[in-house]
Amino acid sequence: MSEMRMRVSDEDREQTAQRLQRAFSEGRLTHPELDERLERALTAKTYADLLALIDDLPADEPRVGDVVELQQANGAVKRSGDWAVPRRLRAGSKYGAVDLDFSGAVIPHQVVEIELDLQYGNARITVPEGAVANIDGFQSTWGATRTDDVPSRPRPGALYFVITGRAKYGGLTVRYPRRRWFTH
Repeated sequence: MSEMRMRVSDEDREQTAQRLQRAFSEGRLTHPELDERLERALTAKTYADLLALIDDLPADEPRVGDVVELQQANGAVKRSGDWAVPRRLRAGSKYGAVDLDFSGAVIPHQVVEIELDLQYGNARITVPEGAVANIDGFQSTWGATRTDDVPSRPRPGALYFVITGRAKYGGLTVRYPRRRWFTH
């Protein structure tokens, strides 16, 4: 079954309704548009129904103070295990790699924005199972950019990673955690 045809929960409907109300309070929707979209959100059956209601709205903006910068000149930037993830993360290294593993991290928000700045290194980002990652805003001059079976379109209820930035002589790989074969 396609993910877009999958049935939504009451929580998914409520999250979409909250996002529509925020858009109205920001002046992005008129009152009649809000009423129409709220009615459709509360009766939606599939993810495709909900996405159609918020497709033309911008992603939630991070609050001031929700930005963390991780920079290295000659070494690797690495985060893994149990760590608190900010809404926006800027990571960079001039002569090293960036390795961010979100599979064991505490992520209290639905959207995580990652801005990468690499000169001579690669970035590897491991996202939790079920998360989605948009890498359209990342540019690499002399390296490969790829996602290993990680979808890029946002879905209600799924963690959404938006990855932007650049690498001059390096690339980007986004993947799910590796499965361990012989664990007890």
